[in-house]
Amino acid sequence: MRKELHDALRAHPFVKDFQPQHIEKMAEIVQEARFDRDQIIFRERDASSFLYLIVSGKVALEVTALGRTVRVQTLSDGELLGWSSVLPSEGKFFQARALTAVRALVFDGARLLDLCEQDCSFGYTLMRRLLGIVADRMQATRVQLLDMYSPSGVKEP
Repeated sequence: MRKELHDALRAHPFVKDFQPQHIEKMAEIVQEARFDRDQIIFRERDASSFLYLIVSGKVALEVTALGRTVRVQTLSDGELLGWSSVLPSEGKFFQARALTAVRALVFDGARLLDLCEQDCSFGYTLMRRLLGIVADRMQATRVQLLDMYSPSGVKEP
């Protein structure tokens, strides 16, 4: 089982910029999770401390706005969710719901932060990759909000 998880981690696009020794460190703490269709992985503002690398399946990232749940982005194989797990005592910024059966590699955020403190090169690579994901999520949220609240036919300047 550990070898299978290690192989899945090495093949995941998120670690493409990591040095082999960094991937080995991550492999020591990786776990596996599976979620059924429509299962909530975490809710907005939850104190979940886990970061997930999606191996297979689709996940909806959703926000609650004006009493309704709005899908901001759909994630699939090779993507990540739960980036806020590496922020001290922050809740989740989105709700994550499985749209299909999902298999994911799971990391405890506190243990990832420990690895960052032990190896600044690893920490820099991890944070750089996560920052790119945060920027993508912000853009997806922005586009969704523009779509929802812009008058029909009005284009962004």
